[in-house]
Amino acid sequence: MAIDLKNLSPKELEALIANASAHMHEARTAQVQAVKEKIEALLRQSGLSLQDLYPVRGKKVVKGKTGSVAPKYRDPSDPSVTWSGRGRQPTWFVKALKRRGVSEQDLLIDGSAKPAAPAKRAKAAKKVAKKAVKRTVRKTAGKKKA
Repeated sequence: MAIDLKNLSPKELEALIANASAHMHEARTAQVQAVKEKIEALLRQSGLSLQDLYPVRGKKVVKGKTGSVAPKYRDPSDPSVTWSGRGRQPTWFVKALKRRGVSEQDLLIDGSAKPAAPAKRAKAAKKVAKKAVKRTVRKTAGKKKA
């Protein structure tokens, strides 16, 4: 049965496609049913069941304790947004770290953030003060020699 598709109108082509699709669906359903019947016949003959062949099918396999993890970090701009510290870093976390002077410890929840940033600033201030003292000492020592 050869059909000359070039001589068919668009409506006739659509009808042909719909008809072929319906026949394909029916053929697929019939094929699946035939295979099911063959499998069931083989299982009856051998005295087995699907659970014997595939014991995991239909049952949940519990691999370990699953559940949610308490959040570890909080978004400073929106305190309702948190992250547990597991998995991919959320965009708010990455953006916060890109800001100058912000570290992971600054984003920790429950005040467990170490006061690292103020301590660093204090150390830097001490260094600057020491250098200033050394400069003045050198200047004053140079004036006394002259």
